[in-house]
Amino acid sequence: MMEKKLYHKHAFKSRDYSETYFSDKPDMVFGDDTLKFPMTNFHYVFSSGFIKGDVMIDISLGPLIHHLYAACDVFKNIIILKLNESCNMETSRWANTRTGAYNWNHTSAHAAKLEGKSAQIEDKEEQLKTAISHIVSCDFDNENVTHPVVLPLADCITSLWILDVTSKNKDDYMRNLEKMSKLLRPGGHLILVSALNISYFMVGADSIHCFKSDESFVKNALHKLGFVIDYCAMQKRKNTSKLTDYEAFMFITACKTK
Repeated sequence: MMEKKLYHKHAFKSRDYSETYFSDKPDMVFGDDTLKFPMTNFHYVFSSGFIKGDVMIDISLGPLIHHLYAACDVFKNIIILKLNESCNMETSRWANTRTGAYNWNHTSAHAAKLEGKSAQIEDKEEQLKTAISHIVSCDFDNENVTHPVVLPLADCITSLWILDVTSKNKDDYMRNLEKMSKLLRPGGHLILVSALNISYFMVGADSIHCFKSDESFVKNALHKLGFVIDYCAMQKRKNTSKLTDYEAFMFITACKTK
């Protein structure tokens, strides 16, 4: 059996990850789940107006930015945290419009379409790049995950799949979720996208470890840490591929009450 690698401990091929699960290539079968599902729900919650503030922190798997288009309509100070150096570099390359940056144009086009502004794709990208104030390395092994940097408490935290790949077991998941919660002010919102009943995903020849959890576990974990869930959406898997074994994706917004 192939030994699984840990996303935050071992080398991670961030460009291969993006190409495999988030590109606009004809043979990329995950688009409904990895692109459209989160983007549609982020657009819904941010356009609804119940999530507001100044500072937003994103802690997501890989060099992903497509979920942040809707956020930059609300937050003008977005801080991105990365647990993996290659993802930090890849995200910085895009944010600073450097040569060789990954092309996310297909996602900015979809974001503009969701807003009914299909002709303003370049404007959408520039708006997001302007809103990204810092890209910071972080480590969940530290009590302050951004040590030695101390961040302001966020009004909102967004996180795609990071708890799935950084947690070996239930205790790990709770510790990592609690550390994430400490970055959020009371009354602020956590937006969590989780893969349910997943144990791995492939990036090139590497099998990446994932913690297998279900809807009940994730919701109970949030409740235990004082979160009240105010929106939840589910999408059952719509593709067939041996590259990963998730059963569904779950999108949750939850308010921190204490």
